[in-house]
Amino acid sequence: MSIRSSRGPDSGKRLPKRLGVGLLAVSAMAAVALAGSPQAAAEVTVTPQAATAQTAPDSTTARQAAAVRPDAVPAPPSGFTTTWSDDFNGAANTGLDTGTWRYDAGEGWTFGTGEIETMTNSTANVYQDGNGHLVLKALHSGSDPNTGWTSGRVETQADGFGAQPGGVVRMQASIQQPNVTTANGAGYWPAFWMLGSPLRVGVPWPGSGEVDILEDINGRSSVFGTLHCGTNPGGACNESSGVGSGERACSGCQTGYHTYAVEIDRSTSPEQIRWYLDGANYFTLSSNQVDATAWHNAVDHSFYIIFDLAIGGGFPAAFGGGPNAATVSGGSLNVDYVAVYNKAAPGTTGTNIAKGRPTTASSTESAQFPASNATDGDVTTRWSSAFSDPQWIQVDLGQNYDLTHATMVWEAAAASAYQLQTSTNGSTWTTVYSNSNDPADIQDTGLSATARYVRINATARASQYGDSLYELALYGTPSSGGGDPGGPGTATLLSQGRTATASSSENGSFTAPNAVDGNTGTRWSSAFSDPQWLQVDLGASHTISQVKLNWETAYATAYQIQTSANGSTWTTVSSTTTGTGGNQTLNVSGTGRYVRINCTARSTQYGDSLWEFQVYGT
Repeated sequence: MSIRSSRGPDSGKRLPKRLGVGLLAVSAMAAVALAGSPQAAAEVTVTPQAATAQTAPDSTTARQAAAVRPDAVPAPPSGFTTTWSDDFNGAANTGLDTGTWRYDAGEGWTFGTGEIETMTNSTANVYQDGNGHLVLKALHSGSDPNTGWTSGRVETQADGFGAQPGGVVRMQASIQQPNVTTANGAGYWPAFWMLGSPLRVGVPWPGSGEVDILEDINGRSSVFGTLHCGTNPGGACNESSGVGSGERACSGCQTGYHTYAVEIDRSTSPEQIRWYLDGANYFTLSSNQVDATAWHNAVDHSFYIIFDLAIGGGFPAAFGGGPNAATVSGGSLNVDYVAVYNKAAPGTTGTNIAKGRPTTASSTESAQFPASNATDGDVTTRWSSAFSDPQWIQVDLGQNYDLTHATMVWEAAAASAYQLQTSTNGSTWTTVYSNSNDPADIQDTGLSATARYVRINATARASQYGDSLYELALYGTPSSGGGDPGGPGTATLLSQGRTATASSSENGSFTAPNAVDGNTGTRWSSAFSDPQWLQVDLGASHTISQVKLNWETAYATAYQIQTSANGSTWTTVSSTTTGTGGNQTLNVSGTGRYVRINCTARSTQYGDSLWEFQVYGT
């Protein structure tokens, strides 16, 4: 999706949403020869494997397509954890949550690729279908096939999705391409792709990076995977074509759901990007196949995710053009889910001891971006400071820890120079790591320090905006002194991300897994009756020492914390009939694989509702 740029981090406050149009000459865009064109494929495909011949859908293909469409977001692959996902479970004919997604509305020609559609935020073009899908639909009015098209394009608000140094990130979606053919699909251009977050603070395309996970054109039942990097035209990635797989067959992709994924692997040397179709790796690009600086600038940072259904433009034109009089109106790109999975670098596994701890800062841009967002375990929320230097953010771990590692995931508006500082008393600080003028937005470092307090002292910004941090994660083991009886101590958070079930859910937006996802912006809510229960399967038997409850306003006044070895016979380890809601920490003593809260009386006429249900133990 060459030269298809996007707006800045905060709508209306930062950069125009078509950043690349203002930074690149329009005359250069007119000559674009997009990824996968017959000439470009021959010139830039860097594997000896030729483009595979097309095959027509058959009954076997249809069965395979059905098999790869899951009912829910899949569990992470072995060694990975789920960083973020969206299952599109909104009601029929509703738009997207604009806290999670942005609509890129506007005329297609402004994206720089020759598209002719107008992107809208109308539910005629972008909607959830009530069956767990996002639908982007292209509609045509009038008799001229080259005018009168509307369609949809959306991107994630968050731009912190990437691989930390030494780690791996996997972006994956289950998608049905528009059900069109070469006979009636000329001009259709569906895409699932991602742009480098530096684009949002003014780093121009393609140097800021673009990875195309799925592109197809003209109903060809194909898939193209491409990296864009370096300079345009030409440069390390032969822009504006990019370096990619060329055309690969995607049999049945118009008629069924298939999984499309890309992995950025920074754990190998050289680094790699790997493209997958239905779990099969069909193309790999290594960092030593392009210029090292161009690769680093384009790949070694965070990204944001985009879905769109374009009509017309340079890429379809390279394969015969379109749309034409036979092009059908109403074709749609259907997305069943999208997920981001991460594999941590060695040394960053274990419990993030900063998560949920009291966090303060020198300033905040607004109430929407408080300091606590940087330690909530959610890479889609962030702290953002005032637009000046210096600034700081600090976390109180509750007791002294022997620190081993720190990971920082910055928003595009990162600090380019900062010091990581530690303290045992919150007033006397020791610098244990310094970063000088490197604005990379995913950074980690080993630590050798003992401290209760850790802060980032940011002395220079990479942009004109504030210092903006998605997550500060810290790792270590408890030391002596400075204890906090309410803290996790030597216990490990056992429940996060484990399988959770409940007696009922208010609706599909408030299900049991929300209470163990580590995100205080999601919750479980039961039906409006007593009794109700929520339970989590820890996967193996553990000694349970503490349970933390973060209630929504509708809390239970009477409940029991119970453990079980088999999920059917329960032992009560804590009980109350005078619960007050809010945040509650319960010190318990028990053993079990299963832990549940059994709610027997509600404080309101609504259901029992928990933001988070956390179980600690060993």
